[in-house]
Amino acid sequence: MKVLLLLAGILLHVSQHASALVVDEGTEVVLLPCLVSQNLKLPVTWSNTALSPPTVHQYSSSGDNLTDQNRRYQNRTSMNRDALLTGNFSLTLRRPQLCDTGTYTCSTRSPDSQPQTVELQVKGTQQNRIGSPFLLTEPHTYPAVALVLLLVLVLGVSLAVGLSLRRRCNKVQQVVVDSDVDSVLLPCRTRAKLPGGSTVEWRDVFSRTVHLYERGSDQPKEQSQLYRNRTQMNGEPLRTGDLSLTLMQPTDRDRNVFTCSVFSREGHTLVTRHVELQVKVPQVEVDSGVESVLLPCRTTAHLPKDATVEWKDRGDKKVHVFKNGSDQPDQQDQRYRTRTKMKKNPVKTGDLSVTLKHPTDADSRAFTCTVYNRWRRIHKTVVTLRVKVPQVEVDSGAESVLLPCRATGKLPEDVTVEWMDRGDRTVHVYENGFDHPEEQDQFYRDRTKMNEDPLRTGDLSLTLKLPTDGDANSYTCIVSREGNILIQKQVHLHVKVTHQVEVDSGAESVLLPCRTTLHLPGDASVEWRDRDNRKVHVYQNGSDHPEEQDQFYRDRTKMDGDLLRTGDLSLMLGHPTDGDSDIYTCNVSSREGHILMKKQVRLQVKGQQVEVEEGAESVLLLFRTTPDLPGDAKVAWGCNKPEQVLLAHLYEKGSDQPSKQHQLYRNRTKVNEDLLKSGDLSLTLSYPTQRDSGAYRCGVWREDQLLRGKTVRLKVKGSVPDQDQEKSETDVAPLIQLL
Repeated sequence: MKVLLLLAGILLHVSQHASALVVDEGTEVVLLPCLVSQNLKLPVTWSNTALSPPTVHQYSSSGDNLTDQNRRYQNRTSMNRDALLTGNFSLTLRRPQLCDTGTYTCSTRSPDSQPQTVELQVKGTQQNRIGSPFLLTEPHTYPAVALVLLLVLVLGVSLAVGLSLRRRCNKVQQVVVDSDVDSVLLPCRTRAKLPGGSTVEWRDVFSRTVHLYERGSDQPKEQSQLYRNRTQMNGEPLRTGDLSLTLMQPTDRDRNVFTCSVFSREGHTLVTRHVELQVKVPQVEVDSGVESVLLPCRTTAHLPKDATVEWKDRGDKKVHVFKNGSDQPDQQDQRYRTRTKMKKNPVKTGDLSVTLKHPTDADSRAFTCTVYNRWRRIHKTVVTLRVKVPQVEVDSGAESVLLPCRATGKLPEDVTVEWMDRGDRTVHVYENGFDHPEEQDQFYRDRTKMNEDPLRTGDLSLTLKLPTDGDANSYTCIVSREGNILIQKQVHLHVKVTHQVEVDSGAESVLLPCRTTLHLPGDASVEWRDRDNRKVHVYQNGSDHPEEQDQFYRDRTKMDGDLLRTGDLSLMLGHPTDGDSDIYTCNVSSREGHILMKKQVRLQVKGQQVEVEEGAESVLLLFRTTPDLPGDAKVAWGCNKPEQVLLAHLYEKGSDQPSKQHQLYRNRTKVNEDLLKSGDLSLTLSYPTQRDSGAYRCGVWREDQLLRGKTVRLKVKGSVPDQDQEKSETDVAPLIQLL
């Protein structure tokens, strides 16, 4: 009995504090909220642990990563494209179904980031409402017997609903087919007797009309363009009960969940079936540096003489065109010109494969081979190419790193060896027996070297000196002769910044270390830069040059005297805030501009958090920086909420601007007098409540240029948890839009 009472108590406690989203089945979309702080570690993963696999959606540094996504959510989830910039990783779920009811968790790899949980309840049109009273919002007192009965009832309803949902969710038939088949059948059959005036409708998961049978005939004008001339149903489907759909020339783009529905004349749903189509695409793997790769496409169908063979990539660029009995190079995209070849008489033999020369990782994508004439599309095949590129990893601060490239055969003496990065910048050029530094991009000048007599030895490897994280890139070694490429090999370089410094926001200063035992010339210059290439500090001709600093760092940096003699090039950065979290590079160069040394350090400034009890008279959001800020600067405090950024306080033209405040903060905020002169930009917020919880960003601007910035997270603790407290995080960019 005690155990049952304990379970009932737990149930009631959870119910009182559960936050749930309730939507009706058939709703177009539902948004599952998740806002993550700036200092996150990717990937961000949405999961539902009741499923296998549990992954609903994953976002990595390269964007959406749906490799491990549960098939139930295929083509139904998406995230904001600006998620990395805004920290808004909320998940959009399209067309929620009853079987989507459950607990969804948004999590990252950040050790200081707590998983965010959302309870989603999808209600059916005929849903039994018995369960609704258990979503309690206020504490209630029940007799012990009532608690036991309540628990039994809840368990019974949960079991019944769970079994019902399971049966409903499992009614998705899966069809798997290769991408080179001529057609695929999506089954939909019923034994029910269907009225003669019924409508049969096939739709995909995006609610696009795949096929419509109405008033005794097909309605091709109602079809989505994607499916036009590609679908067919059997004759008299209503009489036979066979509502199956034939989809012709399926490709990987047809991977979808299709719904077959039958409606009466009055609009009542008579039949609903779901079919999931999986189209298998052949994959070709090849190493970077091979001379060519074959993309297969073959058919046994009889092809008419006037057939056109067209290869396209996923970006719809034409890779190769065969028409009127010959290749059509003038129709190729420039990217593929002179790089493709087909066998003789492809229409006659049915071998429509194409050879792609000198593949690189930029060619890793899906390619489509389509055969058609003026009347119809005859055949379609999709093949995926993956070009494997060797990886090189090095620590920032290493003296050099070797990018390998070796030729197996003997090279002619008149070839040109050229190294390029992914941005098409020239890294190194070797021609006519000599290096050509004048052709290098300035970023690589004086930092590259090739072995002597590389053409004789076949070792075309490149040594890159003083690598930093800015050198993390994809590099291509190209050997050409009279414009014709003989060899093309790639290598990916990853540079790790191993030296890290961590400091609390609000510290007086932080030291960014940089020391060397090298003998530095007295006329050497030392320059510190951040990852955005802004000048943090400049030491030249024996003295500092503050006029060359970026405004964001002005009056905040200091280096020791006689630094070239001591070799201590460390930088003191005053009043660090979370906005200073970055990678900083210390560059030492000679009077002639030759780079003598490069070192990097990663600075992590931990954000400041203030906690206060609801009912307190006031709370102070602390921000102190350098004094004597420009008199014409404006100071703005804003609070980031899930929907918008609220302007909490504005100081401009020498005074507060209460008329521009959000009404939530009116008559409740205060800053110090002469704040620009003293550098104390702290904000006092009176009578804080739970709705004031969130990330507050203070920015100091002058003519739209950010001079200073800091984030303070405020948590107002009350008797009832506030949902916005967990959702609200920092978002620097929108604050300036309020000014």
